[in-house]
Amino acid sequence: MADEQLVQNVVREVVARMQISAPARGMHGVFSDMEEAIEAARTAQQTVRLLPMDQREKIIGAIRRKTRENAEILARMAVNETGMGNVGDKILKHLLVADKVPGTEDISTRAFSGDRGLTLIEMGPFGVIGAITPCTNPSETVLCNTIGMLAGGNTVVFNPHPQAIKTTLFTIQMVNEASLEAGGPDNIACTVDAPTLATSEIMMKSPHIKLLVATGGPGVVTAVLSSGKRAIGAGAGNPPALVDETADIRKAAEDIVNGCTFDNNLPCIAEKEIVAVDSIADELLHYMLTEQGCYQASEEELDRLTKAVMDEKGRLNRKAVGRSARKLLSMIGVEVDANIRCITFFGPKEHPLITTELMMPILGIVRVKDFAEGLETAAWLEHGNKHSAHIHSKNVDRITEYARRLDTTITVKNGPSYAALGFGGESYCTFTIASRTGEGLTSARSFIKSRHCVMTDSLCVR
Repeated sequence: MADEQLVQNVVREVVARMQISAPARGMHGVFSDMEEAIEAARTAQQTVRLLPMDQREKIIGAIRRKTRENAEILARMAVNETGMGNVGDKILKHLLVADKVPGTEDISTRAFSGDRGLTLIEMGPFGVIGAITPCTNPSETVLCNTIGMLAGGNTVVFNPHPQAIKTTLFTIQMVNEASLEAGGPDNIACTVDAPTLATSEIMMKSPHIKLLVATGGPGVVTAVLSSGKRAIGAGAGNPPALVDETADIRKAAEDIVNGCTFDNNLPCIAEKEIVAVDSIADELLHYMLTEQGCYQASEEELDRLTKAVMDEKGRLNRKAVGRSARKLLSMIGVEVDANIRCITFFGPKEHPLITTELMMPILGIVRVKDFAEGLETAAWLEHGNKHSAHIHSKNVDRITEYARRLDTTITVKNGPSYAALGFGGESYCTFTIASRTGEGLTSARSFIKSRHCVMTDSLCVR
């Protein structure tokens, strides 16, 4: 209890400090003017680009250490500021960032030789990168972007989501403190204390920003792709989870609900709906209700829930995004036990709570007669975002056909969605998943450019 009170006191102190003008407090990397932030990042990049790889890795190591040390504070700050997600899962996400975001080891040099000499293909930095970050994973996105970009010799200017500004400023301060403690420069990551659409426009149009990276909804991704600059866009998804009659149904229920409810369904890769073959659909629901803390909503409750979480035009209620199942049900006057963590129901694929990416622990189930219909239904629900999809089946041919048909950046087979980020699966972590522009799970190699170094008629010693 004492530790809990200590953390709460620290969070309150941090939040109170953030109410004061950040530059007035001398915060590292935080400026009142976007042009100043860009210039500071430019100056820092002149140092970063000359740092040897081992020095960059020392800075990254310090960022990892501080992330572990501050994981609970960052988690509580984000929940307190945005109202989204839950502290326990956010702590796990920060530890995942600290342990599984690739650093300089992700960058390699290639070489080939022939009768006329030797060519090295080296990877170099873009320079200053402009990044737009979301309110759903504010500190996690800043951390994984900074690690990857710094590994490649870049610095970064962030235009964060205003709803998560305090958490983001604290994270950027922490990143720069890590750099200074490891012997690196200040301002490896910069931002403004009052981000707006105007500051975003300045950043995107600046001649000093050579690469743009957007993590967020379709609007912000479209904006960076229309900028005329090289851009990486990590946009929306609506990941379906297909369950066929060959699957381990009990395990599928556990994996799907665990993935869906992780941080209250905020990760873009999380299961958003289920497509279940009719012969096992009732069994799947049974395990979800009896063992996995799901609540089956009635038709009347679904009508009220739909009106509570979105308007008539399908726009989401911000006060519902990332909230717990109990909170969502309480919004419509339904009180449930503490063990309820997910809301479920059977419905047609066109139901707004199924066809829309909600980022809430609501799992609609679409019945299909067989795998073939399930395949087409899942593809329709994914909306061509090419982001993420999941399948539970023991038929390898079906798994292969599913992955080819949906052609998503991520396909998780027989596991929870978060296995794709290295949590219980063989992968690495990132919170910028660029399905639209094709980079996939971004890492250091996403933020560098190729340089051919050609030596003629020498150094070929065959």
